[in-house]
Amino acid sequence: MHFIIEHNKGHHKRVATHDDPSSARLRESLFAFYPRTIVMSYLSAWHIENNDLRKAGKPMISIYNEMIWFAIIQIAFIALIGWFLGITIMLYYMAAAILGIGLLETVNYIEHYGLRRKELEPGKFERAMPEHSWNSNHLVGRMMLFELSRHSDHHYLASRKYQILRHHDDAPQMPTGYPGMMILAHFPPLFFYLMDKQMKKYGIVVQ
Repeated sequence: MHFIIEHNKGHHKRVATHDDPSSARLRESLFAFYPRTIVMSYLSAWHIENNDLRKAGKPMISIYNEMIWFAIIQIAFIALIGWFLGITIMLYYMAAAILGIGLLETVNYIEHYGLRRKELEPGKFERAMPEHSWNSNHLVGRMMLFELSRHSDHHYLASRKYQILRHHDDAPQMPTGYPGMMILAHFPPLFFYLMDKQMKKYGIVVQ
């Protein structure tokens, strides 16, 4: 549930920078990305929420802290499943949740892999542009993922509704559609090889 805070107030602000836990670094494998993004995104959400509360003059440990409510709701929900449906069903639910997290983070991995915004001055970066996200304009993927594959436009204008996200000709395109890229990401040497070629194609510096 912390995704709501981290994605909107963290990822969109820091996308394609070293400080963004959801932007995969060049030569960072999916398996190295998983623990970094999961842990750091969660901590980032706490940091963002605590800062918001401090600015509003409200205590961190209070009913106003959404992160505390998120933790209570999730723990209570899992406990209720175990209580009413049994431990086995609870474990199945937790396994499904872990799988869902893995799929989400795999998508995050392929969407910004190796892309970086220029730092204009310490802590200040150029605006997120179409070239800071990988895209796939395949029709089937667009329909299945509600235009998620037009990811550049999502970051270029975050307020644009998903139904009308646009394709940018200058945005880097993935070698395959999302399903293919998600599979390739599990084979780092092959993934790096293909992405190096794609980055050179779009004039992205590969070091």
